[in-house]
Amino acid sequence: MSIISLEAGPLSLRVSTRGGLVLGFWRDVGSARTALLRPCLSDDVDALGSSCYPLVPFGNRVKDNKFSFEGSDYHFRLNTDWDKHYLHGEGWQADWSIGRRTPTSVELVFAHEGQGTPYEYQARQRFALDEQGLTMTLAVENRGQRSLPFGLGWHPYFPMTPKTTLLAPARKFWTEVEGWLPGHQTEIPKELDFSSPASLPQHWVNNGFEDWSGEALITWPERNTSLHLTADAIFKHAFVFVSDTTFDTSFKRDYFCFEPMSHLANGHNMPDLGGLKVLKSGEAISGSIHMRPSSI
Repeated sequence: MSIISLEAGPLSLRVSTRGGLVLGFWRDVGSARTALLRPCLSDDVDALGSSCYPLVPFGNRVKDNKFSFEGSDYHFRLNTDWDKHYLHGEGWQADWSIGRRTPTSVELVFAHEGQGTPYEYQARQRFALDEQGLTMTLAVENRGQRSLPFGLGWHPYFPMTPKTTLLAPARKFWTEVEGWLPGHQTEIPKELDFSSPASLPQHWVNNGFEDWSGEALITWPERNTSLHLTADAIFKHAFVFVSDTTFDTSFKRDYFCFEPMSHLANGHNMPDLGGLKVLKSGEAISGSIHMRPSSI
């Protein structure tokens, strides 16, 4: 495991090759340091204790760990001991290697050869800082012989204070059913409508938002700070996650997740693939998100 530290003006970032994880993203103003992503308690953390992790070759779950595509049936093998579904691909659990590196950027590379899944691919992440913000780019190339549906995403953990608000307009909402799976599409409930700045609910949230606008604004009034997140057009959807003490006994309402995704959860079993992109052998997709902090 290697830890890479990047700095540009008031911004700093720490990245680990273990899981391709972000370990922290900060902004310094004078002597004050503000965490823009949930900082890790140590460098030796897994993805669930990180600041952010990649979702590749797709994110979330596939119902019953199986799907059919172009006349063939495919299956997934479990990759955690606490979820009955194969979850989030392999990138978040893999060892990545360091590619190109400068004082303000680094590229990480990971190849998967198909064990436990039908996928063979190469993934690349690039983290680039400038004095205004952070750009993260994720790409995946199909290295297998068969065409398959691919997707991309990230799972960032943002600090949550009592006055935190989220702005993230979307068009539709997906309910949640047993097994942390998506249920059905519906109108966005009032308490989860982030078309204008709103507080996070005081209970469990684990839902997909369809046709997200590609822009989000997180505001921490207590810290006099906001974070403007913009995403490339490929990231048409998003997930919002607020934990509880049943799932995470240490949860203190100190973080929430806003996850840009190129596709809907369980898209493999939707007639239109839910935004997943079919890649032939040798084809690739990529996309970037940009995070720009400012004072309020």
